[in-house]
Parts: sequence; structure tokens; C-alpha cells
Amino acid sequence: MAQPAWQDVEPLALDTAPVPEYGTGSLADLLPTLVAGQGVPGFEQRIAELTPADRNCVFLIDGLGWEQIKAHPDEAPYLHSLLGTSRGGTGRPITAGFPATTATSLASVGTGLAPGEHGLPGYTARNPDSGELMNQLRWKPWTDPHAWQPYPTVFQLADQEGVHTAQVSSPDFEHTPLTKIALSGGSFRGRLSGEERMDLAADQLAAGDRSLVYTYYSEVDGKGHRFGVDSDAWRGQLMYVDRLAQRLAEQLPPRAALYITADHGMIDIPFDEQSRIDFDEDWELRAGVALLGGEGRARHVYAVPGAASDVLTCWREVLGEQFWVASRDEAIAAGWFGPHIDERVYGRIGDVVAAAHDDVVITASRREPHESLMVGNHGSMTPVEQLVPLLEVRS
Repeated sequence: MAQPAWQDVEPLALDTAPVPEYGTGSLADLLPTLVAGQGVPGFEQRIAELTPADRNCVFLIDGLGWEQIKAHPDEAPYLHSLLGTSRGGTGRPITAGFPATTATSLASVGTGLAPGEHGLPGYTARNPDSGELMNQLRWKPWTDPHAWQPYPTVFQLADQEGVHTAQVSSPDFEHTPLTKIALSGGSFRGRLSGEERMDLAADQLAAGDRSLVYTYYSEVDGKGHRFGVDSDAWRGQLMYVDRLAQRLAEQLPPRAALYITADHGMIDIPFDEQSRIDFDEDWELRAGVALLGGEGRARHVYAVPGAASDVLTCWREVLGEQFWVASRDEAIAAGWFGPHIDERVYGRIGDVVAAAHDDVVITASRREPHESLMVGNHGSMTPVEQLVPLLEVRS
């Protein structure tokens, strides 16, 4: 009798996963580096390639990774022309952090902390106190934001030291829990159109001798999820945001630096059984699992009591050639969530953590009907998801 195919699987070695550059070149290192250059005490320069400026603006384009800019010189001529300026003129990207997803990345940007400390370790994660899955983007079910993420933001600390600090974004985000715990400090200025945001960001940058301004645009990510990064709708958004970036750059006041970055990249996943593994239809993957968290390319798997070892073995046997599959302690030891894990965060991380290596997602058609229909996906540590630009323009 032939042996089951899974018995021949050689799982991906965990040390082959490209761990984010925490401490020297990740999103969590950007704002601490900028405010250290502005003389804010308690911070140090982490991204060694950057040169201080009195006025710093960060324009974060949701979903626009390094690989996407490189691949679209015609749709993004301005951004493409800036590739050589990235990371202090080295022409290199920085890393998002793991998982490469919006809630985690925005918390890393705003707090200057890696996910293991700020405590937003994925799209959804288990709340150890309630046992429920917590959606950290939509903040459901409701959880006290400052208990979930108790650290001050870099914006708050800079504002206390006299730096003129502002966030310029959609009015919809002003009062969200994620904004409160990740991006608050100084003033929030809501503007609907992209052009209004760019103009106001430039005005806010000029409003102080030392300024720290953050502005954000979301629809590149939105079109990517719905239609894919190979769609005309996505390309249209890329063309639009390219013009926005140039509009902002052309209005920089003196002694200013503009940094254009992103929270993650994105990859299109085909709609076939080989590329989309449905957890809700796979009895092997479901065995012993109490909760499925994270997202398609970065899963937190929470086992029923006593089943963690069996779940890890099964997930490695079924997925080990396509995913890096680690126990909680293995993922922590490998540095996936950063160099330090706060005690309150430990139980939020899955008993098993699965990060995609191949062009594949683990969907959940019944539990996550909306997410399972997304064309563009992200979350893992592959270059297309993990590498983000740090393009620079100076006045």
C-alpha cells in the first residue's frame, strides 16, 4: 500500500523564514528615529541610514509594498523615481513586521514597538481574558483600548516635548480605538479627499519649528483586496496616489523631510483548491482547534486544552511544505513578533502560528465569508508582503 503523501513532507525549516528587521529597519523603528533626530528624549536612532530633519512627515499608503512600486513604473512614475532615495539613499526597503497586516503595522508605526510589545499580533487574535477572538482592525468585540495597548504613542511623547504633532486622515478614523491607541497625540485633522489631506499635511508640517505629521491613504489596499493588484481598478488607485505623493512633496516647507511608506505589500491568490485551502471544509486542520485567528496568510491557531502538540504536528504534516508552521514558543524564539514579548501578549499568540511561504491562503468560508473572497492578500514574511518602501524627499 502506498504511503500517504504527507508522510513524505519535509516541513519548511523555521530558520528559513525572513524575520523582520526589528530594531534596525522595521516600521516600528521609523518614528523613534525621526523624533530622536528632533531631540525628543528617550529615543535613539534605530534606522542608521536616516539623516535628522526638523520637520518630518510620514505618508503611509495602505497596501503599497516595495515590490508593487518596482513592478509599476508606468502607473507610478513619481514613486518609482524615488526608489533610489529609500532608506536614506541606499535604495533599500524596510520591513513591515509580522504579521504584515494593517492593525499590527499601524500600531508598530505609532508606538515604535514591535508586535510582541504593543500587543496587536494579527488581524484577529484571542483575548486570553474572555477566550473570544478579537478583531483588532474593527475592534470587535469591544475591549478597553488602553488595557489592550497601554503604552504611549510616539506622537504623544513628541507632543509633550513641544514638537508640533498632527495626524491628517479620513474623518472616519478620528475616534476609532485603533487611532486612540496607535496614532493619537497632538491634533487630528480630518479631511475627505486625498488632495485636501496632502495640502493640510504640508500646512501642518510648516506650523512648527519642529513638526511630526502623519497622513494616510487607504484605497490602494481596498482595491487590491477586492479586485487584486493585477486589476485596472488597483492600477487606477496607484496612479492617483502617485499624484498625491508628488503634490505633497512639492509643498514641503524648509528643513523638512517626507517619508513615503506602507503597512504591507499584497499578493493575488488564484481561486482554485490548490491555492485556497478551506479550513471549514478540512477535517484534518480543524481537529483539536478551538479558534482560528489571524488571516489567510498568517494564521493564529488556538487549540483545545491539551491538543496543542497534536495540532502542531497535523498542521506541519498537512501544510509544512507551503507554510512555516511554528509553535507559539518557536515563533517567539525565532523573533517573528519582535525581540520581547510582554506577558499580557503571550496568550494572544496562537498555540500554532502558520505563515505562508507559497502563493496560498487558508480561508474559512463559513467563519470568514468576506475575507475568503478577497483576491489580494497579505500577512506573511515573503518579500512581496513584508518589504515596504521608505522613500524620501527633502526640501
